[in-house]
Amino acid sequence: MVVNIPADKTGLPRSFGNIKPGEQVSEALQTRTDFGAPGWGGPCPPTGDKPHRYIFTVFALKVPKLDVMADSPGALVGYMINANKLGKASFTATYGR
Repeated sequence: MVVNIPADKTGLPRSFGNIKPGEQVSEALQTRTDFGAPGWGGPCPPTGDKPHRYIFTVFALKVPKLDVMADSPGALVGYMINANKLGKASFTATYGR
């Protein structure tokens, strides 16, 4: 998950999903994922399986920043997002190998 993206930003640097631990390339913050660390692991459906769906959601919040850290678990980040959300938008992408 990525949190604390300033409202005036329209994108993140191309390398944002692969930054080194402790490095920060913008005000936005990556939090811990199911891989056990911050960062983008990418989709990885089994070879030959039908394409999998990946849902990306952006939330508008009523606070400028969430008080979370890079090692905060997804459950805590999700709780903080839901406690402060004004609205959301999602899109679904598919990917297969």
